[in-house]
Amino acid sequence: MADAVLKLETIDKAFGSVKAVDSITLEVGGSEFFALLGPSGSGKTTLLRIVAGLETPNAGRVLINGRDVTRLPPYARGLGMVFQDFLLFPHRTVAENIGFPLKMQGASAAERDEHLSWVIGLVHLEGLEDRYPHQLSGGQKQRVALARGLVSQPSLLLLDEPLANLDRELRKEMEIEVRRFQVELGIPFIYVTHNQEEALTMSDRMAVMHRGVFEQVGPKLELYDSPKTRFVASFVGSANRLSGRIAAVNGELAEVDWQGHRLLGPAFYGATANQTVDYFIKSERIAITSSHEAAADNVQTSLQGTLRDVIFKGQYADYFVVLEGAQELVVSGPPHAAELTPRSPVTLTWPATAADLFAAGDD
Repeated sequence: MADAVLKLETIDKAFGSVKAVDSITLEVGGSEFFALLGPSGSGKTTLLRIVAGLETPNAGRVLINGRDVTRLPPYARGLGMVFQDFLLFPHRTVAENIGFPLKMQGASAAERDEHLSWVIGLVHLEGLEDRYPHQLSGGQKQRVALARGLVSQPSLLLLDEPLANLDRELRKEMEIEVRRFQVELGIPFIYVTHNQEEALTMSDRMAVMHRGVFEQVGPKLELYDSPKTRFVASFVGSANRLSGRIAAVNGELAEVDWQGHRLLGPAFYGATANQTVDYFIKSERIAITSSHEAAADNVQTSLQGTLRDVIFKGQYADYFVVLEGAQELVVSGPPHAAELTPRSPVTLTWPATAADLFAAGDD
């Protein structure tokens, strides 16, 4: 990547016998919003702390704008950071909290005033400069933390789950605002989160991290639509999983035997008959109809079941369908009229290309 601001070269980090980060290589471009997505314990925060200079890798290099900063302290790296818990000084005003990095860098009073005026306008904190943290709402505190990370106009901003402590409505509002800041500033943001909705909403590109390694890196829609591993298929999006055995492979399609039912999906490289597999189908890719109906053609999967419950969520609803053997699938779609009621028979269908198929393995 010619315009890469950040380069990570084969980064390793272990804590005792536990390898938190395992041979990670990454480049982040000069104006992209990059999300590090993964469950707790996946290594994403450790990796961010290595970039920030709060942890030292056991091996590998961190380069920012072509400069090796692996052994430099955080203040010498030219980056900003926003933490999950805000970490505001309770005895300092909004202006003092935001301007603290500039003071530590030895900026003149005139420089501090200029930068402070700019960033307060950017995050819409005008009129709050003399307030203390206990006088602010959760959203205002988050804006102060963002402003403090941006005030020195860093070449890179790191964000470690900064919206995790906000309520749902405020979090949705701040997702839009954080994205706006990044677009207006034109600098790369690296955003750590376990919340896939945040990652998909804000990022241009993302990496799914699991057990210290990158499972997949790429544009967010690519990871959503074309997962390359079992973990990505299960973690990104709302996917149902059915475990079975391959009955036959016909060209690019595999036929899977699941409890005597025929499931169709794309055959992965090396797929063979009798192989145990995990079959994933995202909830919004399933069509649901009333009554038990035959499949429309031979290149789609059709299963029959009983509707257990419907959860209305506004513009769409989640349908919980119990299949033979008590397996339950979740279907997401538009709210239907009264013909779809609990305990009624339903048919679920989806094209073979809508599924994702992988060799079975450990989660």
